[in-house]
Amino acid sequence: MTIRAVVVGIGHYLPERVVENSEFEKTLDTSDEWIRSRSGIERRHFAAEGETTSDLGTKAAQAALADAGLEASDIDAIVLATSTADLTFPSAATMIQQKLGMVKGFAYDLQAVCAGFTFAMPNANALITSGQAKRVLVIGAETFSRIMDWEDRSTCVLFGDGAGAVILEAQAGTGENTDRGVLACDMNSDGRFKDLLYVDGGISTGQSGVLKMQGREVFRHAVEKLAGTANTSLERAGLTKEDVDWVVPHQANIRIIQGTAKKLGLGMDKVIVTVQDHGNTSAASIPLALSVGYQNGLIKRGDIVVMEAIGGGLAWGSAVLRW
Repeated sequence: MTIRAVVVGIGHYLPERVVENSEFEKTLDTSDEWIRSRSGIERRHFAAEGETTSDLGTKAAQAALADAGLEASDIDAIVLATSTADLTFPSAATMIQQKLGMVKGFAYDLQAVCAGFTFAMPNANALITSGQAKRVLVIGAETFSRIMDWEDRSTCVLFGDGAGAVILEAQAGTGENTDRGVLACDMNSDGRFKDLLYVDGGISTGQSGVLKMQGREVFRHAVEKLAGTANTSLERAGLTKEDVDWVVPHQANIRIIQGTAKKLGLGMDKVIVTVQDHGNTSAASIPLALSVGYQNGLIKRGDIVVMEAIGGGLAWGSAVLRW
């Protein structure tokens, strides 16, 4: 018998404030057409004043628990992927733990920027397959609106806030790729490229800083690395592109999404796209897109789902699961 980490619940949360592209025209030399043509983004959500990453993550977690028909007391661990935790410490995951009323188990943050959820999934999978936990709440939550340079039109129009969550549960499998659950994962990083995407603040500077990005260079790395990691996970799972029902990519830029699908040899009809409505929500983008795809009736039980993402570090990774 093989233990698999199977998705039993999913949910998401988006802040109430919706910011259309046209809103940026008031303060920046930009336009709705310019933003759409370069990124595919039409709108995004921004957290309200006083609304934190742990608040967003808690609401997504509550939605996932409701979908699974579970209580917080049924959860053994929380793994939160985020680069915008409420405080330096303690972890935002422990804040979510408290807000959910979960008084047992453990919770921790994982930081791999936009690749965060593709790093959190193998972490949670390992907790389950090693017997450390039976049910793990895996969350991606971000408030990137708090680290924007509002005078940089090349970056501030791209990002949004939000959260998504899945619950993984230990279930018996055969060890074959016909099992439901996480089938394979892949994680990578290369610190030589840290200057391509970073925040110019932190403990060493004494200030929170703002996001800096060399967009063209990130794009140059993205398609090749995303297709490469997705293929690696498929190979590890003993699957091919013909087996794929859905690709759920990091929602950073429609051109990256399209380029990666083409390199994988898959049509856009097999890709879940939400970048137009959410913008780039970093570690939250994949679980958000998963949840939207599931709620819209696209992702169904038994489907093979490929997730892939790249972010600052550079860090990139993927996961393949059977829904």
